[in-house]
Amino acid sequence: MKFYSPTVREVKKDKVEMQLRKTYQALKPELLYDEIRDIVLKQGVTTAEAKLETYSLPTDSSSFIYRGTLIFEIKGMSCKTGKECLRAHIVGSDKDETKVMLDIDEKLFSKEKIAALQEDLDFVFGSYEVKPH
Repeated sequence: MKFYSPTVREVKKDKVEMQLRKTYQALKPELLYDEIRDIVLKQGVTTAEAKLETYSLPTDSSSFIYRGTLIFEIKGMSCKTGKECLRAHIVGSDKDETKVMLDIDEKLFSKEKIAALQEDLDFVFGSYEVKPH
């Protein structure tokens, strides 16, 4: 199992947020969006928001850039509304690169769940990942 060291982005009141970044080549952004949604849902959270938008390129109306946002919540026993534990941002095109940023609240989404998420992403999409030099 390979585990890229995340960077702690922000520390707020009772919230430690980390960010994972990945870049993929020759991968449909819609497929990545759907798989991230399904892989994260396996970890026992719920989808709070799911949005996938398509933009045509100004130079070529037959080429598109996709922008997706997935927000996941974990619900506490005592509250009806959930707390955001993970947010995924996906931007890219089938013909070029697709980039993913995962903002994770480590207080709500455990290190074990983060490791399982990374393991699943690496297994499914590892051959498409652009490795940093």
